[in-house]
This record gives sequence, structure tokens and C-alpha cells, in this order.
Amino acid sequence: MDVQVDKQRLRRTLEALVGERNLFSGQRHLAEVESFIEAELQSYGIPVESDWFSYYGKRYRNIIGQIGSHLRGSPAVLGAHFDSVAGAPGADDNGSGVAVLLESARILAQSPLRSRLLICAFNLEELNMIGSTHLAKKLTAAGTAVEAMISLEMVGYADSRPGSQRYPAGLRWFYPDRGDFIGVIGNFKSISLMRRVARTMRQVPALAVEALAVPGKGELIPAVRLSDHSPFWDLGYPALMITDTAFFRNPHYHSPSDTLETLNIDFMAKVCQGIIRAVRDGLT
Repeated sequence: MDVQVDKQRLRRTLEALVGERNLFSGQRHLAEVESFIEAELQSYGIPVESDWFSYYGKRYRNIIGQIGSHLRGSPAVLGAHFDSVAGAPGADDNGSGVAVLLESARILAQSPLRSRLLICAFNLEELNMIGSTHLAKKLTAAGTAVEAMISLEMVGYADSRPGSQRYPAGLRWFYPDRGDFIGVIGNFKSISLMRRVARTMRQVPALAVEALAVPGKGELIPAVRLSDHSPFWDLGYPALMITDTAFFRNPHYHSPSDTLETLNIDFMAKVCQGIIRAVRDGLT
């Protein structure tokens, strides 16, 4: 089955998301984005629930949709965080991840899946993965095995100029110096999942995919822990981060210039195609 990603829908979603959404300085837009995500998932016919948690005495929520609730076995989790840092409109970080999450959900809701799929929009990631840590602990406490967790973390910035891609120490000898690929990051426990997902994503024409597996829980390269997959690593679940490599490529990271105009929608659409293929065909 061909995957038909709607680029205009990706752009319209980004237009709704972009803007400071932070509990200290963008509370109103953060709440608006929560409601937008919830309404979008419901409009696709996906049942949605609020996953409430407390942070310094106040209640916040992740938004969770479920596709294929009739399917047995362990669920897979596809997630992205919707908050931004103070002072940044957060187009790439992480409007791009949420836009791909929603477009993937729209298409996957009409696709035959092998496993139940949780579509998770995480809150308060920028405060050290608060929302995703809550969900990972909740799943563990319930004894829920997770087949795979995939975090979409900044997937909209590409730069094909030589030298546009940087890396943590020691990695630049093994990977391209042009920032026009998507990264698939796993730990050793997730290496089989990483290979399947990367292989499936490479089936998208003109999408370059680079994979990296790190030991343990990623402690040796702290930058690979900076997304919602890391709480799942910490609790022993197989998990991946899909990323344009953030500040190793994007000069607008966590700044007022992280705007929609800096993103590559064609690149995002290809990543979205790859994610849909990976969830549909590459998880088992």
C-alpha cells in the first residue's frame, strides 16, 4: 500500500502549533495546542484519553490516542512532545515531531496494523521528560510490555551543504557531513528494532537514513538521551529516537528563530512516509 502524506496538512498543522508553548511563558498557547491535538486525533476517529500527572502541585496531561484497540498483544508507542522552551516558537522543536505524529496517526488509523498503537503527545518534555517519564512508569506499574517506543524529536530541518552536520565526539568519521538525512537512534537493547525501522524507512525514495546504536542507556553520549525515548530506555523498554539531530545541525535550536520558514516540508513528508511504513511494516 502506497503512503500518501498530505504536505499541505503538515504545513497547516505547523501553523497551528508554532508559537511559544511553555508553562512559564506560553501557558495559553500550550493549552490551545493540547486542545488542537485532542480534536485532531478525535477527527480521525481515534479514541483519546487524557493522561494526567502532577508537577509542582499542578496538574498537566499527556494526550493519548489508541489505534487498533481490538488487537491483542503488547502495544507500540509513537510519541512526540508538544511543549517548547521559553522564548522559542518551537517549529522544529518540536512542532515538526507533532505534525508528523498527527499525520502518521491520520493515515495509520485507516491502515491494517499488527499491534495496538498508542499515539502519545507528551507534555513538559523540555523540563526533563516529565510527561513521558510519567507514562513509562505508569506502563511499568501496570505490568504492560511495550513492543516498541518511537519518539519523534525534531524532524523538519535539513541542510545539504557540505559541513552542515556536526556530531558528538568520535562520530564524525562514520557519518555524512551533510545534514540532509534522518537519524534513527537506539540503544543496544533496541538494536533489532533500530535495524528494522531504519531498513523500512530507507524504502522511501530519496530519504537518507543513518542509524546509531549506543551502549546502556546512552550515558556515554548524553545528547542521545534528550527526548521522550530515554525514560523508556531507563525502564528497559525497546525505544528509538527519530531525529534531524537537533543542535548538531539546526542553528535555530531553542531560539526565537526556530520558525516555520526554516523547515523543509518535503523532507518532513518523506520522514512521515518512513514512520508510517515503519509502524505498519517494520515493528514485528
